[in-house]
Amino acid sequence: MAAYVVFIKDETLDKDELATYAEKAGQARGIHPITPLAFYGQLETLEGPEAEGVVVLEFPDAEAAKGWYFSPAYQEAKAHRLKGAKYRVLLVNGVA
Repeated sequence: MAAYVVFIKDETLDKDELATYAEKAGQARGIHPITPLAFYGQLETLEGPEAEGVVVLEFPDAEAAKGWYFSPAYQEAKAHRLKGAKYRVLLVNGVA
């Protein structure tokens, strides 16, 4: 069953750190089976707090998503994301 990693950017703290994150996160893709479904496109908040941006990534299953997220390459990139902005990151399974 497909799984989705959803990034919700709440607040930018350091644009230079985010630029480094973007470069390293792109390299961290490696051989991981990632399909971007939404990538900082126009968004409209219907409920809850406003968000600066949203990314939705599709994976074949939750194990593949975790394999990418916990990979050394993505963890290196993540360190820059944490310095660059406040995010919420969710992993959700699709429907069968």
